[in-house]
Amino acid sequence: MKKSLENLSKMEYPGRVIIIGLDMSGEKSAVVYAITGRSPSSQARRLVLDGDTIWTMPTDEEVLKKGKPDLLIYPAISISGGIAVSNGKQTSDIRRYFRQSPNPVEVLRLALKKWNYEPDSPNFTPRISGCVLARDKAALSIIKRGQDGSTERNFFEVAMTCGKGRMITTYSGENREPLQAFGGEPLDLELQEKTAKKMAEAVYEVLRPKDLGKDFRVAVACVFTRNLDLNEYDYWIINKQERMETRNGKTR
Repeated sequence: MKKSLENLSKMEYPGRVIIIGLDMSGEKSAVVYAITGRSPSSQARRLVLDGDTIWTMPTDEEVLKKGKPDLLIYPAISISGGIAVSNGKQTSDIRRYFRQSPNPVEVLRLALKKWNYEPDSPNFTPRISGCVLARDKAALSIIKRGQDGSTERNFFEVAMTCGKGRMITTYSGENREPLQAFGGEPLDLELQEKTAKKMAEAVYEVLRPKDLGKDFRVAVACVFTRNLDLNEYDYWIINKQERMETRNGKTR
């Protein structure tokens, strides 16, 4: 178990995971998106880089159709003048608002104002989102269902400190029925890994099932961007059934 990822390792079933932080050198912003799934349709996915965007894509379209494809297929991480990340189609809206404000919390507020929690009763999965802008500015957000059925919107500025990260998940970590939404402030993590590959592998390993339990892992993607040029990035993707080779990318 990686001590630096202890807050994640304690979770039996986190759902979807977003981690945002700064590497040990202070020169690269790190963004991680991880998928765990309990249903066959959620498991029937992988992460794929297409252009400057990492998408969830089906591994078995017939199995995926038995779930809710509209909630399962989406752009997870998009890189263009900044980084947008989320567990749904709201990623595209976040990217479109990058130029509306230099404040990452305001970018998320504007981009997510029309979005709600997911309509997947009885869990009502929260929408979790994040963004990284120039000059080491970042934020996280969660939109979830209140006890009275109302929509709760929470936004958190992420202080970008060398070797530190913050994490938000869709669920509290207990494998229960119905699933309980993540609560409170994003959790603190240490980011000890020096490359996107090592970071993705560390997260994938921490999500390994405990005590011979079910393996809920689906995929993990990590992007490291150079702070002086958020269009230049390194990435690594791990899918449950395959591993994609790392490449250097440039969106320009």
